[in-house]
Amino acid sequence: MAEKKSTTTFESIMRDLKEGRFSPVYVLMGEEAYYIDRIADYIADHALQPEERDFNQTILFGADTTGIQVADMAKGYPMMAERRVVIVKEAQAMKGLDALDKYFENPVKTTVLVICYKNGTIDRRKKIVSKAETSGIVFESKKVRDYDLPGFVESYLATKGATIERKAASMVAEHIGADLNRLTSELDKVLIAMPEGDRRLTPEIVERQIGVSKEFNAFELRNAIINRNIFQANQIVKYFDKNPKSGSLFAFLPLLFNYFQNLMIAQYSPQNKSEDAVAKLLELRAGWAARDYMTGLRNYTPLKTLQIISKIRDIDARSKGLDNPNTSTGDLMKELIFFILH
Repeated sequence: MAEKKSTTTFESIMRDLKEGRFSPVYVLMGEEAYYIDRIADYIADHALQPEERDFNQTILFGADTTGIQVADMAKGYPMMAERRVVIVKEAQAMKGLDALDKYFENPVKTTVLVICYKNGTIDRRKKIVSKAETSGIVFESKKVRDYDLPGFVESYLATKGATIERKAASMVAEHIGADLNRLTSELDKVLIAMPEGDRRLTPEIVERQIGVSKEFNAFELRNAIINRNIFQANQIVKYFDKNPKSGSLFAFLPLLFNYFQNLMIAQYSPQNKSEDAVAKLLELRAGWAARDYMTGLRNYTPLKTLQIISKIRDIDARSKGLDNPNTSTGDLMKELIFFILH
């Protein structure tokens, strides 16, 4: 059994697995399927030798089984192998999940039981969670925040022996969004097309391979707004209006809302306004990640930021048809950008 850690993270779990330390119980739950799938797939591929899997590995789906049946399977012993593996996918559809709490009290040490509970979490007040934490690993897979996506892109590519320019990482993240499985799939496709001797992704490569314009994209529009570059912002909005697939109001509003929401936090914080202090306050990856907020602190007053947040909410409601009989999304975007920059 892996040594109990005060904080269980994806990285700590994967580190233990790669060092051959398997826990008898894994309860993997949360809104982000990517990390749940990564952990479960690694266990399925590495906990047993290929020739051991026929008799010692069982993969089930929650809708086809019950908690009692899973517990019974987990109580079995391995055949000519060090351990056996039982993986339950889509466990949120399984009936009688609470029946596993008795098994978690005294799990079989030669079994690796993996419960994959997606699209939500199990109530942590339930005994099943506390008992799983005592006997094994409970991991909550949270959605990656939009402003952390470029950092995720950089980290993922680093594991593949590749690097990416900051602007290119932002272009990819904002074009594809927070679906990490799709995001990593697109990055893998780009890597396959790159020569072995050149593993650095540039905006030009992203533009060519993924189809994002390096000049007219959400990243550049956000950048133009932060720097109050009225001409550039208007050029990009006009481009979006003529090329809806390149950028839409629905994709851009959350990005813009997150920025000004964070800017407001920084503006009203009593802390000093250094890059490092703002990065720590907003839980950003590093000091340089706060530079856009440092620019925003110079270019927008706290009152204007509050007004912008209110306007974004208004535009969001109208884009969904509330009190808006006929204004197009393109015109709504133009109205919002004009309000922000004037």
